[in-house]
Amino acid sequence: MKKNYETVFILTPVLSDDQMKDAVLKFIKVITDNKGEVINEEHWGLKKLAYSIEHKNTGFYHLLEFKAEPSLVSKLEIELRRDEKVMRFLTVAIDKHALIYNERRRKGAFNKKENKEETAKK
Repeated sequence: MKKNYETVFILTPVLSDDQMKDAVLKFIKVITDNKGEVINEEHWGLKKLAYSIEHKNTGFYHLLEFKAEPSLVSKLEIELRRDEKVMRFLTVAIDKHALIYNERRRKGAFNKKENKEETAKK
């Protein structure tokens, strides 16, 4: 039975845009090749880290939300560990409440600017 998962990983900041996109595509391919389905992909950009990792203070954050068999998570995490471009990663299983929240977030329900305009109209 397929479950929903979310993986956030931090790529080293010394990568070019093409190298970064190739790394992300590699992980998406791991998911799709193992009969998983990518639901959402978000590039959060270059962010400052709370503490330095490998003498770096920034990193490219990326989120993958996917549906897959539980055995796929270990395969994906092995690939994340092997890739020297990945500084840190975290994979979590998503429950039904988080699924609803993620769906609303993707549709922009929590967009501050739009919500302020809607409340001003009322």
